[in-house]
Amino acid sequence: MTKEKRELAHRAVTAAIPTAWDYAPAPEARDIAKIQERYGLFIGGKFVEPKSGERYTTIDPAREEPLAEVAQAGKADVDRAVRAARKAFANGWSTLRPNERAKYLFRIARLLQERSREFAVLESINGGKPIRESRDVDVPLAAAHFFYYAGWADKLEYAFPNRKPRPIGVAGQIIPWNFPLLMLAWKIAPALAAGNTVVLKPAETTPLSALLFCDVLRQADLPPGVVNIITGDGRTGAELVSHPDVNKIAFTGSTEVGKAIQKTLAGTGKRLTLELGGKAANIIFDDAPLDQAVEGIVNGIYFNQGHVCCAGSRLLVEESIYETVVAKLKRRMSTLRVGDPLDKNTDVGAINSKQQLDKIGSLVQAGIDEGAEIYQPPCKLPERGYWFVPTVFTNVAQSYRIAQEEIFGPVLSVLTFRTPDEAIEKANNTPYGLSAGVWTEKGSRILAMAQKLRAGVVWANTYNRFDPASPFGGYKESGFGREGGRHGLEPYVVLDDA
Repeated sequence: MTKEKRELAHRAVTAAIPTAWDYAPAPEARDIAKIQERYGLFIGGKFVEPKSGERYTTIDPAREEPLAEVAQAGKADVDRAVRAARKAFANGWSTLRPNERAKYLFRIARLLQERSREFAVLESINGGKPIRESRDVDVPLAAAHFFYYAGWADKLEYAFPNRKPRPIGVAGQIIPWNFPLLMLAWKIAPALAAGNTVVLKPAETTPLSALLFCDVLRQADLPPGVVNIITGDGRTGAELVSHPDVNKIAFTGSTEVGKAIQKTLAGTGKRLTLELGGKAANIIFDDAPLDQAVEGIVNGIYFNQGHVCCAGSRLLVEESIYETVVAKLKRRMSTLRVGDPLDKNTDVGAINSKQQLDKIGSLVQAGIDEGAEIYQPPCKLPERGYWFVPTVFTNVAQSYRIAQEEIFGPVLSVLTFRTPDEAIEKANNTPYGLSAGVWTEKGSRILAMAQKLRAGVVWANTYNRFDPASPFGGYKESGFGREGGRHGLEPYVVLDDA
């Protein structure tokens, strides 16, 4: 044996065998997103100072650091935005040839694709969600919605056969903080495709994606006033809802606010669509592919820190496989990485706000007090920012608050069932009806369950899958109306007889 071979053999014997596999940090560059110090209101195709004179600070929830000062729109600002939208509607947008409207939507879609990295970073900085989710889900889906509705813009007569569709006018749109850019796309794309103009209010805590979108509108040469974006808290939203010259309100958010909006609009003749809260059941049968199902469970509840209205926050497991599923789930949870949203290895990012973190903590404590068994994997949280360890509760009764109330955080409640009828009864035993999941190898069982579940969306052997062509919406206290697909156009058109 040569000297070189002896040395190689010695190294092979003495080389340390790794006992753990740790991911090296893989941070995305923060400076990809250029954040201004102050933002005004985007009205009539340009940024203007708020007449209210008020401003507030939006922060980075992962660092608890200020990002920018944002305008607080008052009553006069809302009126100015609505008047700009009405002027644009009357002065050509509503009568523009449909194929010309489509060109603007195609431009917006392509610009979102070109600037996708910038938007993804900004979404993660301002919202706290992992960059992998912003990059791979939110931004591509937002662009896809504009592409999709650009295709419908000159085909509305085919969407509504034997009817003559025409735009309704000015649409007031209010979106939540969990998917700032995607919810903007869900609202604006169908409204513009149908020939309407828009006044949109983003969430108070995550306005920066919408404010960057204003620059996309500038690049696309969208006529002034067609889209107006005003920022502020609930007071701004209330002024927009009650404005007499708004023809339609689209709201995504909490059930409590949705009820208040419906009460305000009663008797006014304004159109209304509501996409509200949820308490979805993810149902696992004994013939399901369990490893695949566990991945679906994790994606269903821990995606976007559980800040998802259709999150699978109730897990219904057939009794015979309960222990196996829970053991596999706990093992999978131990591999979840909680931390910096801009790290490409992060699975669970920051909670959006201190207020939301307090709500999650309160409901988790209620679950403990009521007798549920809590499991949280070993997890070292960052010292600054708003964080919550992924949590699962077992030994949960139907009456527990954690099984009835929307937590909107990374918290899962596990219940059992013995028969499909019991699963249906437990799944439907909620005031909500937004979504559900079914895991089984039997196609006939999937169809039978989907028919009986009172949920607007039922996923089969997957979860949280979205497509622009597929309508999304709920029943009961999850709201009414649909967004996405041909159904998403209907709230934005008046259908006259052909």
